[in-house]
Amino acid sequence: MSTQTAAEVVVVDYGLGNLRSVTRGLERAGARVEIEDDPGAIDRADGVVLPGVGAFAEGMENAGPFRDALADAAAEGKPLFGICLGMQMLLSESEESTHAGEGDAAGLDLIPGKNVRFDQGQKVPHMGWNELDVQREHPLVEGVDGEHAYFVHSYYAVPDDEAAVVATTEYEIDFASVVANERGNVFGTQFHPEKSGETGLRILRNFVDYCVE
Repeated sequence: MSTQTAAEVVVVDYGLGNLRSVTRGLERAGARVEIEDDPGAIDRADGVVLPGVGAFAEGMENAGPFRDALADAAAEGKPLFGICLGMQMLLSESEESTHAGEGDAAGLDLIPGKNVRFDQGQKVPHMGWNELDVQREHPLVEGVDGEHAYFVHSYYAVPDDEAAVVATTEYEIDFASVVANERGNVFGTQFHPEKSGETGLRILRNFVDYCVE
């Protein structure tokens, strides 16, 4: 499936994203991509990607100038796609604070829930290829049930509402690997679609198509 009109996608540059590979993946998926450190650019986009690699607290601190623009985009129904740390930032809070004993770090609160650390004896970080088990329909995961994606993470999302879980993945426990808000326009993947071969490209194409529907 391909778009007839290319989507204008803004990749948010807040200093922690893997911007080049995400941008290349989106371009392969048919989008026109702008990497932006200006929150005002979000309003002009058909869709927004919030990438992320690194620590939650630092990500939230760096993304502070974008908070209002991202909240406005979500409220307007604009597609907002968080990847890896970017997905975790969509939730309300995370156990991953800057220093031990500081308590939970606050997120964007666009999908109510909390990020928690693997503590069931798994090797951390979870790194490698794992299967996606789609739990409910969403445009992002069309055609990828049972396919494999590439993960690198130590924390995982636990949404308050089970209905927010779009897909799960097994790593000794079943954790949410794709989440979405009730409206469906704010969503994220714990894995890296830009590093997940044809499965990831399908997901990016699904996103681009969703942006121009």
